[in-house]
Amino acid sequence: MIDMVIEEVGTVIDLLHTYLLAHIFAQYPFLKPLLIGFVGAIVITVVLFVTGMFVVWLERKFAADMQTRFGPNRVGGRYGQLQLVADAIKLFTKEDLVPETADIWLFTGAPIIAILSALMMAAGMPFGYVEVFGKQYLLAVTNMDIGVLYVEAMSALSVFGLFMAGWGSASKYAVIGAFRSIAKMIGYEVPLAITVVSAAVMVGSLNFVDIVNFQTSLSFLGLEHVPAWLLILQPLGFFVFSVSLLAEMGSKPFDQPEAEEELVAGWGVDYSGMRWALIYFSEYFHVILGSCLLVLLFLGGWTLPFDMPANLTLPVFVGKVLVVILGVLVVRWSLPRFRIDQVQRIGWKILLPLSLVNLAWASAVGVML
Repeated sequence: MIDMVIEEVGTVIDLLHTYLLAHIFAQYPFLKPLLIGFVGAIVITVVLFVTGMFVVWLERKFAADMQTRFGPNRVGGRYGQLQLVADAIKLFTKEDLVPETADIWLFTGAPIIAILSALMMAAGMPFGYVEVFGKQYLLAVTNMDIGVLYVEAMSALSVFGLFMAGWGSASKYAVIGAFRSIAKMIGYEVPLAITVVSAAVMVGSLNFVDIVNFQTSLSFLGLEHVPAWLLILQPLGFFVFSVSLLAEMGSKPFDQPEAEEELVAGWGVDYSGMRWALIYFSEYFHVILGSCLLVLLFLGGWTLPFDMPANLTLPVFVGKVLVVILGVLVVRWSLPRFRIDQVQRIGWKILLPLSLVNLAWASAVGVML
């Protein structure tokens, strides 16, 4: 009975597409990409916000388990499921203050830039495949040939949001935090970009799908069930990329722009209510999307060493991303914050030379492959 219902639904959809949508798209061909982009943008936005809420809850409970204490459990029982709902109500009803000396355009535009950076990153990433009525569809808003460079460029835009927040606040603490953000971006964006180029040189493409397919098309040292993920082919690149990505995320131990002990929360000292919440949420968005980027480039994306149905690619991808996020949380709650001079030294004197060595290695291996 269920199979008959599914078949009838499929027939209705095919007729709708054939006689209605196909006719409209034939008359107005520009509507199809606009419709796909619009629907994709709505889906990505909703999924990203829901996932961000989950990661906030996960960090609170995971950090509590690491430190053998209770996490938030006042609302929603032992696991605090409704804690985020209570926080959202509090932030929505909290007074929104703007300093008298603030630059209103920069101050109000900073949260928008921070959120847009994350949403534009997500628009350029694929997340696996889904099979519907025998046809496979890539789960992505768009599949660009230079998708890796696009995502990295959109990630760098988040720093402009933090700089706008600090400079627009007209506070000395916030301005120092803003300049620290710029200094950190310059110091870590260079090795991060070189590592991305190394992956592209070895694969021969900047397309995410090509990079994932490359990692499944080879076997390491001829072993059948050991895929040639770039984690194995470029372990040094994986290390440099991971550390640089932590710095780009603003995660501890690289959160100097908002160091409470020195800068009284830094760039966000004058923000309150939903403006603060949006910038705060954007950091978690970058943790999620940064983890997605790491999985796509170095951990085989949505693939496993054996064949599997297309509808399992998304759960596999989500599982890998969750493992990376947990790794980020372990680092965040284990290591003390570096000093700003140490951060610059790590970026310029350690990661940059290592990224150049990895580029030479990737070029040599790429020629042999």
